[in-house]
Amino acid sequence: MKGKWLPVLFAVVMVLMAAGPGFSADKPVKLGFVYIMSGPAATYGQFAKQGAELAMDEINKAGGINGRKVEGLFEDSTGKSDVGIRNVRKLVYENNADAIIGIDSSGVVAAVAPVMKELKTPLIITHAAVSDVTGVNCNRYTFRVSLNIDQNIAMASAIAADSKAKTWTTVGPDYSFGHQSWEYFQKYLKKKKPDVAFLADSEAAFSPTATTDFSPFITKVMNSKADGVLISLWGGNLIDFVRQASDMGFFDGKRQVLMTLGAATEVLYALKDKMPAGVWVGTRYWFQSNDTPANKAFVEAYHKRFGVYPSYNAHGAYAAVKAYAAAAKKAGSVDKEKIVKALEGLTMDFPIGKTTIRAGDHQAVSDGTWGKTASDPKMPIRILKPMRHFPGNEIIPTVAETGCKLQ
Repeated sequence: MKGKWLPVLFAVVMVLMAAGPGFSADKPVKLGFVYIMSGPAATYGQFAKQGAELAMDEINKAGGINGRKVEGLFEDSTGKSDVGIRNVRKLVYENNADAIIGIDSSGVVAAVAPVMKELKTPLIITHAAVSDVTGVNCNRYTFRVSLNIDQNIAMASAIAADSKAKTWTTVGPDYSFGHQSWEYFQKYLKKKKPDVAFLADSEAAFSPTATTDFSPFITKVMNSKADGVLISLWGGNLIDFVRQASDMGFFDGKRQVLMTLGAATEVLYALKDKMPAGVWVGTRYWFQSNDTPANKAFVEAYHKRFGVYPSYNAHGAYAAVKAYAAAAKKAGSVDKEKIVKALEGLTMDFPIGKTTIRAGDHQAVSDGTWGKTASDPKMPIRILKPMRHFPGNEIIPTVAETGCKLQ
């Protein structure tokens, strides 16, 4: 009988080997993702999902995480705090997620981050930029691999300081992200250019996130005495604003305009040539920002698979998955407490460049890029030309300055 079954067993083994890398008999590593997957900002979730899937596929083809297959579970936060919290709890309690990755809205992440202490599960933020969750409200389970408001606004203030604008106002979303962007901008720019002036908050234009008609806010800014405007709108709000502002003559060159997230490829693909040329725009990752092997491989693989260039949200999700895998390898385990320790101080060569997750506040230290919008007949979207690069250690406050005290 033994001799009879040997050819059959051999055939089975050969089929399994041909099927791809072998994984251990352990259950798969489960990563839970929470992004906005519906509504006006759904493209952000779509790009993030694509970046995460690319990273997981690469990891699985290389043998998985410590020999175990990695699987992704995706939930829609809808941009609402209560929905985000509910989905995070579902992923951990019902789906047994080993970690949570994502979060787009600063309002949602401010509500979700404290819950991670209850769930005792690592959260790796890839998009939401409110500084407090890696600052005064930090906790040992919350990490961020993307740039926060502090870092992005530090770059914006440097560009503003080099401009001729003397009086600034803002157009931003009427919640923590918009207000904190304006607060930090005033603080940083005043240090660089003491004689600059700022309009009062009551004269600024903070719009509800449900806004679709921006004409009253555009008119308010155009009628003000400001010759500099910081725009922190993002997603569908920014797309609507740019289209309407263009029609109203807002981009007539009479004011210095800075868009903190204008270089999001989700926005650039939606606007294409409707995005005015010659406007300073920021981002948390730009696919043409460097020619390192890691970046070139990421951009080529992403574009080949999805037919578009990766956004900073795609990069953030990709980087978070890779960071988790590296932490698991470092720890030799996916035990949640060991992952937390392994993520602290982790340094990796992400597509954006060399990045370190600081042990003191769990905030990533990465280089940043801003640039002026420009047309390129070879590209389907506006590119950044010229670009300004900012070293990571020059655009981030010290841990002591953030107010973070990890327990």
